[in-house]
Amino acid sequence: MSETRLMKGNEALAEAAIRAGCKGYFGYPITPQSEVVEYLAEEGRQRGMVVMQVESELAAINMVYGAAGAGARVMTSSSSPGISLMQEGLSYIACAELPCLIVNVNRGGPGLGTIQPSQGDYFQATKGGGHGDYHLIVLAPASVQEMADFVYDGFDIADKYRNPVMILADGALGQMMEKVVFKEYTPAEHIPPKPWATVGKPPTRERNIITSLFIQPEKMETINIGLQAKYQRVRENEIRYELVEADDAEVLLVAYGLSSRICKKVVELARQQGLPVGLLRPITLYPYPYEILQELSERISSVLVVEMNSGQMVEDVRLGINGKVPVGFYGRMGGVIPSAEEVLHKVIEMFDRVELKHVEEEYHA
Repeated sequence: MSETRLMKGNEALAEAAIRAGCKGYFGYPITPQSEVVEYLAEEGRQRGMVVMQVESELAAINMVYGAAGAGARVMTSSSSPGISLMQEGLSYIACAELPCLIVNVNRGGPGLGTIQPSQGDYFQATKGGGHGDYHLIVLAPASVQEMADFVYDGFDIADKYRNPVMILADGALGQMMEKVVFKEYTPAEHIPPKPWATVGKPPTRERNIITSLFIQPEKMETINIGLQAKYQRVRENEIRYELVEADDAEVLLVAYGLSSRICKKVVELARQQGLPVGLLRPITLYPYPYEILQELSERISSVLVVEMNSGQMVEDVRLGINGKVPVGFYGRMGGVIPSAEEVLHKVIEMFDRVELKHVEEEYHA
């Protein structure tokens, strides 16, 4: 049966990991995600998980590498500078094609920065923070419910494509408390056989070797070609997004995560003033929903991207729009959360400019 509880986002994520059949967690405390470690150290251990607070984030990601190679469902979590330390290991894991779950609860940066929420790790997550031609599959929750739901989805997608999946959240989602419903989920029905795992060599097959080291360039190119083919399958099958009041929108807001919650309020306030505003919320940041942006660009007049950074996702939005309509940006940095009123003011300015342009065109005509 499903179960309803009031929990912090970090705690809901950790509880979902237990229910999703995660067998190993390796991590290091860092604000604002430390509740994940704390919850699993108590609840996870009691319910059969191996939970280790390790000496560093470097150790954590390499333990994930080893445990995933043995075929177990495993995960780690951290926050921005801690995820930076994991990038080399993530590149190894992606090349070795190992399924695992990584959680980044963003804090403000760059550097050690602040413990306040941010979205400054978009580039790192979606463009490959480590070396080489690889991608993580990136899910962006916008509620405590999705913090939990995306754990199930993340593990399932990771197993489906033998690829690391990242949940890209932020400090506010990790710390806020909301009602969450834990759905029925039987891990045995979702975890596929893993004949590639390094579990010892039976007499019926050759030994399995998991590595990311291929000295011959031709072999390394073959590996890369296979990875790119896999990413194409991901792009064809796993794109997720949400549309809000977008059918008749003239100005389209584009935002993910916490910013999208703020923008839903902006849409509501704008509609109360008679302004046709809609919202596109990308749920998968990789693969990115370029096609729906291209479709929407045929019937909107302009786009406003709202982020808690200096404008990282705006580059993907501009790629999707491909110059068809103007793309504006509104962002706050360093852990500052924009208010709905701030964003609404920017939206009203955009409508005023459009109206002024129409007046000028009529005058010159």
